[in-house]
Amino acid sequence: MTSAGVYAALGPEGIALMDARHGKGRWRFLDPVGSQLWLTITGGTAPEAAVELLTTRWQDKGADAARVRADLGALAADLERARLFQPAARPLTTRDGAEIRFDTAVPVGLVSRAAGHVALFGTLVLLRCLPVRFALTGARAVTRLPGRAATVAQAEEAFTAVRRAARMWPGRAACLEESLAAHVTAALTGHRVRWVIGARFTPHGAHAWIEADGSVIGQDETDRIWPYVPALQVEHPH
Repeated sequence: MTSAGVYAALGPEGIALMDARHGKGRWRFLDPVGSQLWLTITGGTAPEAAVELLTTRWQDKGADAARVRADLGALAADLERARLFQPAARPLTTRDGAEIRFDTAVPVGLVSRAAGHVALFGTLVLLRCLPVRFALTGARAVTRLPGRAATVAQAEEAFTAVRRAARMWPGRAACLEESLAAHVTAALTGHRVRWVIGARFTPHGAHAWIEADGSVIGQDETDRIWPYVPALQVEHPH
């Protein structure tokens, strides 16, 4: 995460940058060569020096220096125009061993049902009417509510409450809306989950989900290709 609103998912196949400063958020995927450039510049090296450093490195491996320099120079200029050279203060990597729990029907209590409707309504207003940075602010705000870490069963109840509430609202609630609403639902019922936004590299894609007790909650078995690498996570500041 960075204070400037640019978030990075670091994976073995490259880096995915999420720009949450404007609009609904934009993703930019960099291959391993582009990732080296981004990491070198955000590490404190000037863009021109970084281009020359990597050009020399690839030239030593037999690449055409002029072409490498031109390609890296163009990429550096493009990323600089987009103001994406923001160093990740705490780079996130894939959490090994997380259990992927697929969407299952679980009982939902009256309190969770009501919280699901309230949370989904607020989430839809935030994400459909305002830039995504306001949703991030709201997600962080609810972590200050009193509560305890949710069990897997409690997190699944919150997620199911939101999914059932979504059937009564117009339009489709995608993973971003569902996961944020589940995060809020859990908080309103005295439980804490981790809200995560991340990316995958093959094929390129983005996803949002919640986690509890080391498990990824409420995934659609036919719709999601794992693993995703986290770029942003919101949880209670222990």
